[in-house]
Amino acid sequence: MKFNQRAVISVAREPLWDFLMDVPKVARSLPGVETVTQIDDITYQGVLKVRVGPISLNLQGKIILEQCDRGSWRAALRAEASDRMAAGAVKGQTSMELKEIGPKETELVVETDVNILGKIGEFGQPIIRKKADQMLQEFVENIRKQLAGT
Repeated sequence: MKFNQRAVISVAREPLWDFLMDVPKVARSLPGVETVTQIDDITYQGVLKVRVGPISLNLQGKIILEQCDRGSWRAALRAEASDRMAAGAVKGQTSMELKEIGPKETELVVETDVNILGKIGEFGQPIIRKKADQMLQEFVENIRKQLAGT
């Protein structure tokens, strides 16, 4: 399943990039993230609790930062997580690009290619896509709050 999402954030590109490359700070802005622990320079493990349709998920897994190129304002990561209770897993790759719109306005472009396995995948694309869009909106709003005034 592929997602292409965009959001305009009223923050200059430079401080937004610095914020987005700080994984623990970003984790606090993502709805449902309970814990994030750094394993090494590019690997993190964590727990995400999220409700999709009638099911609550407790996803535990890893995030690996595969690209971090400030010159092109692009980053990419790979994530793998599973929920033992819901008998499902999520594996995916996400890339992000920051496009400067103005001195204090940046467009965040996110492309995600995800495989949803097991019972989680039975919800179908419309429900999962709606949840992903909702999470991005909450994430962007949380970033705005954290970076207000920078």
